[in-house]
Amino acid sequence: MTVSHTPPTPPTHTPTGVLRQLGRRKSISAMTAEAHTDAQSAQQGGLRRTFGVFQLTMISVGATLGTGILVILGEAVPVAGPAVWLAFVLAGITALLSAVSYAEMAGMVPVSGSSYSYSYATLGEGVAWVCGWCLVLEYAVSVAAVAVGAADYVNETLRVFGLELPASLTTGPGLAENPDGIINVSALVVVALATVLLMRGARESGVANTILVFVKIGILVFFAVVAFTAFKAGNFAPMLPMGAAGVTAAASSVFFSYIGFDAASTAGEEAKNPRRDLPRAIIFSMLIVTSMYVLVAVTAIGARQWQWFDGAHAPLVQIVEEITGSNIAVLAFAVAAVLAIFSVVITVLYGQSRILLTMARDGMVPKIFGVVSQRTGTPLIGTLIVGGLVAVTAALIPLGELADATSIGTLFAFCLVNIAVIYLRFKRPDLDRSFKVPFGPVVPALGAVACAFLMVNLGGRTWIVFGVWMAVGAIVYLTYSRRHSTVGAMDEATYRATL
Repeated sequence: MTVSHTPPTPPTHTPTGVLRQLGRRKSISAMTAEAHTDAQSAQQGGLRRTFGVFQLTMISVGATLGTGILVILGEAVPVAGPAVWLAFVLAGITALLSAVSYAEMAGMVPVSGSSYSYSYATLGEGVAWVCGWCLVLEYAVSVAAVAVGAADYVNETLRVFGLELPASLTTGPGLAENPDGIINVSALVVVALATVLLMRGARESGVANTILVFVKIGILVFFAVVAFTAFKAGNFAPMLPMGAAGVTAAASSVFFSYIGFDAASTAGEEAKNPRRDLPRAIIFSMLIVTSMYVLVAVTAIGARQWQWFDGAHAPLVQIVEEITGSNIAVLAFAVAAVLAIFSVVITVLYGQSRILLTMARDGMVPKIFGVVSQRTGTPLIGTLIVGGLVAVTAALIPLGELADATSIGTLFAFCLVNIAVIYLRFKRPDLDRSFKVPFGPVVPALGAVACAFLMVNLGGRTWIVFGVWMAVGAIVYLTYSRRHSTVGAMDEATYRATL
């Protein structure tokens, strides 16, 4: 008797095949094996493990501290009023709920790629692509937003010497406040310098970032001391002139200031002991950053009535100038602020290049982003491409639009990580977890809800931008990523082996 053999159906690009592709996962063991780099692999172009818990914490703090205070405070105060410090607390609590989920996932999946990698291992390729595409938006736009804020502090530095950049070189075109704007040259230069430093190597940029983190902590403490000398409790009345809605709207806008721990999680392949050190670095950095934000916000409102901040450029340095009347103090603060902003640009741009490196390894984006230089141990070409695109964005687009676009991408990615933690608690309770979120799935569930709540409070224009970005991402996935997926190639190989 002849037994007919019907071969299995190969992977297809039909609607059913697309749905199957969206659900395929990349195992945690496969990710860990890819990420393993010893001395030999480093010589062959792998990332080098050079970061301990201190350096990882500095990356996280460097990508976070200073952004919300130095750049976005002037725009957040008119929205929330004296309760702006509550907006930072609300955003900080939301970020902390997600940070502990990141810490658990970082301990289980100690690789580059952050929430993209976590989603790939748990929720499938489709969700991982959405998350990675959000991270591309989050990192690139946040770097641009922070760099844009540097222009005001550069001008404050120049004014001490009786100089000032012309209006045409301080903002991009189309800004009502400055109709003469052509290009933000300060933002362009800041991103270009950060790109060059990152291309030299992770160790070198890490040392520079650590120095700059201590500089920014120093200037923020200095500001708090100066502002406290003019502190007036009456400036906090009324506490909620815009109501609770103003606080939540401001919290949604400033949330992009809390992406630092996400940047630390992208360093999984360059950490000496990622399972132990990444969770610690994430928690430590969140406590440092939130404490500093609240301290500076409270002293700033105590020093000036909230209406004063409306339309103020570089408000912290203006407060220092008005209180001290010293050009030396203004110069020192403005220069330190530029360095602090530069620190944020370095670390966030670092995270962007590592996200794209991981996605390139999986075939989700062109492989050029995954080419690691044997000389520097960094994704040299990918860093150059990202830096160039971000520099152009920072030079031409105003701050407000960039900040909100960053927030929505960040919130969506954080929401997915919280969901991934809950999924793995039930699906894979056997996995080794070097850190566990307390109170089981309750905390990550609260984190997901809090992220969704802040997303709802973002403006309609931001949602339109987000929708367009995701539509473009869907086109890229359907036309390129799913056809070049390395996991998809393994599926094909498995099919061929059964013939």
